[in-house]
Amino acid sequence: MIKSSRPGAHSILNASALSMAIGISISGLGLSAQAATPTLSEADFEASKTTYFQRCAGCHGTLRKGATGKNLEPKETQKLGQERLEKIISFGTEGGMNNFDDIMTKDEIKKMATYIQMEAPIPPEMSLALMKERHKVFVEPKDYPTKPMHGRNWENFFLVIERDVGKVAVIDGDKKEVVAHVPTGYAVHVLKAAEHHNTLHAKNPGRFWYTQGRDGKLTKIDLWQTPDKMKVAEVQIAYDARDVAVSGDGKYVVGGGYWPPHFVIADAMTMEPLKVVSARGVNVDGEYVNESRVAAIYDTPNHPSWLVSMKELGQMWQVDYSDIENLKITKMDTAKFLHDGFYDPTGRYFQIAANASNKMVVVDTETQKLTKLIDVDKLPHPGPGANWVDPKCGPVGGTVHLGVGKVTAWGNDPKGHADQAWKVCYETETDGPGVFIRTHPKSDYVWADQTKHPEPEVQQSIQVISKETREIVKTIRLTEKAGYAAVHIEFNNDGSEVWTSVWNRKDSKEPNGEIIIFDAKTLEEKARVKGLFAPTGKFNVHNRVNHVT
Repeated sequence: MIKSSRPGAHSILNASALSMAIGISISGLGLSAQAATPTLSEADFEASKTTYFQRCAGCHGTLRKGATGKNLEPKETQKLGQERLEKIISFGTEGGMNNFDDIMTKDEIKKMATYIQMEAPIPPEMSLALMKERHKVFVEPKDYPTKPMHGRNWENFFLVIERDVGKVAVIDGDKKEVVAHVPTGYAVHVLKAAEHHNTLHAKNPGRFWYTQGRDGKLTKIDLWQTPDKMKVAEVQIAYDARDVAVSGDGKYVVGGGYWPPHFVIADAMTMEPLKVVSARGVNVDGEYVNESRVAAIYDTPNHPSWLVSMKELGQMWQVDYSDIENLKITKMDTAKFLHDGFYDPTGRYFQIAANASNKMVVVDTETQKLTKLIDVDKLPHPGPGANWVDPKCGPVGGTVHLGVGKVTAWGNDPKGHADQAWKVCYETETDGPGVFIRTHPKSDYVWADQTKHPEPEVQQSIQVISKETREIVKTIRLTEKAGYAAVHIEFNNDGSEVWTSVWNRKDSKEPNGEIIIFDAKTLEEKARVKGLFAPTGKFNVHNRVNHVT
């Protein structure tokens, strides 16, 4: 029996149960828990620990100190009590937390409510030596093909995250066919492409893609390979992670860890880990933060550097990678808690959500300074973001919100529209809170999902907003299947199609999702791609390499 905190008592737990439970390498998540009531058996504690990692840690933190989600340390959760906690987990909250009664049993919810009243297990660190042990090369760079081996238009491929099976589906955007299901890390959060400059990449930007799994596994994909050989290398750089970026010269790839709190630079060709940089430090409030998670990481289009967001510190770090032995890091104080972001059309300014501070942060990669904090509504979450031209404000950027049904647009052209720059231009109310917003320069519309709304009719619908009138012109319900939601939007390479996902949050051994494709002008359904496992983020090769937002 494992009990909650009592001074002077503790129990060392077997972490292998976690790895076995979810089939991934997170061998350090959960080593110690301290002893008194409430209590769980060791088996129930391990099972709840696994579920917490999969479903809760992203918002509430590995140590449960909170960020996008509330603080879940025992000093807070024990005030609420077992019954109240069970209701919150079951039905969610108006503040943006999902309901879990559709993916967890009543018994699992009961045990989770008990688990979060107990001390959080403290995971171990991860050394560079351990990362090197977990580095694997499946195809040597010298054996890479010199031309595509499949005869397809790979520049209009979509790479689609299949969340719960730990795979990325490669889909032919012309033929609407699944080319491959590439094994990756568990619950990949994002993919980035190698774009420029080095000899191999310069001729073929977008050929190589890098994925970052929730289990910290970085995977390299070669789109020129035959389907069975597309995964060419991998390395685990953390136990819990979120983002990845490639250097502009094509030499390095960097992965950001949630736990341990660090980022790791690896060789982009071989994926060999080279350097570990701690993310721990003093936040914008002057407090030392042990769990300072690395959220978004982006290459800067105009400089040899990465932007690395320190979620809990409330800082953007601009990391010059021209000499990785002597890294130059500029730390910009901004706001907590940094999450997803995107560039303005010039590539100079980075716009990122400090979602628990209800702000959009703008930093200037030229001056390496904070440009503006824009006050927006509750929990902004732009995902990969959207830029478009408003008839009154000129160029704008936009976001949806996790905590309220609203799209907010702000001016982002200080050179051509200085009077509108970094000010809220307008807001459009939607039916529910969402996770992703997307558009295309050739499109007349902005598309927004409403995945965070608890009512199925809203959660299963995408809303289409006119750039001209700023009004919702159509609400498209993608499915009426119980437990399914509509999520994420991506355009094809020429902007003529909009790809949306339908998925079920329940783990499944059978395909439980599909992509529904719409004509970008008529807004009518055009095609479907079936046979997918919880398809979430979709990344079109041409659009992502060319920063089309």
